[in-house]
Amino acid sequence: MALRLGHCSSFLEPNSFWNEALTTKRFLSSCVFQKTSSIQHKRFEIRASASNVQPLNAATVQAGPTANVLDAELLETPANEGFSPFLETDEKDESTLSIVVVGASGDLARKKIFPALFALFYDDHLPQNFTIYGYARSVMTDMELRNVISRTLTCRIDKRENCEEKMNEFLKRCFYHSGQYSSEEHFLELDSKLREKEAGRRSNRLFYLAIPPDVFVDATRCAKHRASSENGWTRVIVEKPFGRDTESSRELTRTLKQYLTEEQIFRIDHQLGEELVENLLVLRFSNLVFEPLWSRNYIRNVQLIFSEDFGIEGRGRYFENYGIIRDIMQNHLLQILSLFAMDTPVSLDAEDIRNEKVKVLRSIKPVELKDVVVGQYKRFCEGNVCYPSYTDDPTVSKDSLTPTFAAATLFINNSRWDGVPIVMIAGKALQSKRAEIRVQFKHVPGNLYNRNSGTDLDNATNELVLRIQPEEAVYLKVNNKVPGLGMRLDRSDLNLLYKSRYPREFPDAYERLLLDAVKGERRSFIRSDELEAAWAVFTPLLKELEEKKVVPELYSYGSSGPVGVHYLAAKHNVRLGDFGYED
Repeated sequence: MALRLGHCSSFLEPNSFWNEALTTKRFLSSCVFQKTSSIQHKRFEIRASASNVQPLNAATVQAGPTANVLDAELLETPANEGFSPFLETDEKDESTLSIVVVGASGDLARKKIFPALFALFYDDHLPQNFTIYGYARSVMTDMELRNVISRTLTCRIDKRENCEEKMNEFLKRCFYHSGQYSSEEHFLELDSKLREKEAGRRSNRLFYLAIPPDVFVDATRCAKHRASSENGWTRVIVEKPFGRDTESSRELTRTLKQYLTEEQIFRIDHQLGEELVENLLVLRFSNLVFEPLWSRNYIRNVQLIFSEDFGIEGRGRYFENYGIIRDIMQNHLLQILSLFAMDTPVSLDAEDIRNEKVKVLRSIKPVELKDVVVGQYKRFCEGNVCYPSYTDDPTVSKDSLTPTFAAATLFINNSRWDGVPIVMIAGKALQSKRAEIRVQFKHVPGNLYNRNSGTDLDNATNELVLRIQPEEAVYLKVNNKVPGLGMRLDRSDLNLLYKSRYPREFPDAYERLLLDAVKGERRSFIRSDELEAAWAVFTPLLKELEEKKVVPELYSYGSSGPVGVHYLAAKHNVRLGDFGYED
């Protein structure tokens, strides 16, 4: 048998060379070499030639002494039947991925994690050899788990082909093991089942802790001692909340690090996986028009708004213990703010980006009570329809002071943002559901057209809006002349509406973050020092609210929130954006 790699018709780039080499490797590995006469084995090798001046030209497969680099022939074949000159195999063939969803019977696993894993499988983002195990205290069979999962699996609108076939194939990879989160014996049983599925391959294991925070450490200890990989990597995804304040968060980090290294811990915040949040750095650092304006010299104020049009809906026990500040502001909004306000990182490497985020968080002054408004939604009836108050939930105390709404003004004490008020607003049971960043720019100095824009100069300022949800969009409000013979100004939108520009269904945030965890990409996960810096911003305020027993201002279910938020905005000369959203 002879194989010749002839002269290349054009220079090959380095990546092209490795693709060619890999193709050759796979071809040779698939062949069965035989020879009837007794001939000693010949040594085969791939040789590559490159110079300092020109790109890599070709690859040589040869036997025996080195031949011309641009012309190579396979002159001899090995003697033994079944001999392969390339003993190593592709990583996807020799390793396996085991994903363990701890808390598999819960809503988060059922509604978010399993559907995200199926979407990754459908799009071929999971390795060839993978297994998914659900682990929880509930007693359940494999088939019962599959039945539960199947109710939440969907294929994207633009990818309906073989949907049912793909679902069945995915469900066959899903298994279940019942056990206590604090039982090393039960995790050892899980390990035995994982080993059986891994079949001696190099095993990589990813544990997703979709469980209450009070059992994080127990589950981590058991996974580390009894179910971690012995010949591959082990990673653990931890869901919020990461403590209730600086001290409890620091203690949680300390105990987790008794069993895991920082590189093994993936603290997830699903807002960091949203499409617009991912796009934030691209908008800032790849468009010359934005970055020069991104400072106190041109920006008047920044608003980060997160509103939901529903109440706690069965999460009363959890919410009563944490409240809106811990649930939304300390993590989701503060993470988005750190990406929005950070300086240009050295590179897109995870550590470089997280280093810049930490700098921003450490520069934020601790929030003071005088710059905060808290509220709680009350019962509201419209016709024959009544919406419950927060305290109507049976798991919530009737005299609860837990805020379901909060507005706070923050200040970043650095040269880029000094003096710029940053207003955070988060609330439940408001009139609309949305998450967005609003950047209001300063007035044009000596604007010639002030008299043509009326007495409200605020309406003549530019505003950039980054809408994260719903219906992702980026739009810039600009002034322009209304067509006609007179000189009348109007404010219009330069609008990038994602559903119009990109008419397809986007991946869910959990898909992106799960894929990053599998790949070991940490850019969208929270580092321990980043977490501590974030808690330092809100811990003094949280303690003061609890010690002084501050009574939240009541607002009706479905309204725009407490009136006090408008006084807070006026105090810092901030014009609040509408609580609806513009199309």
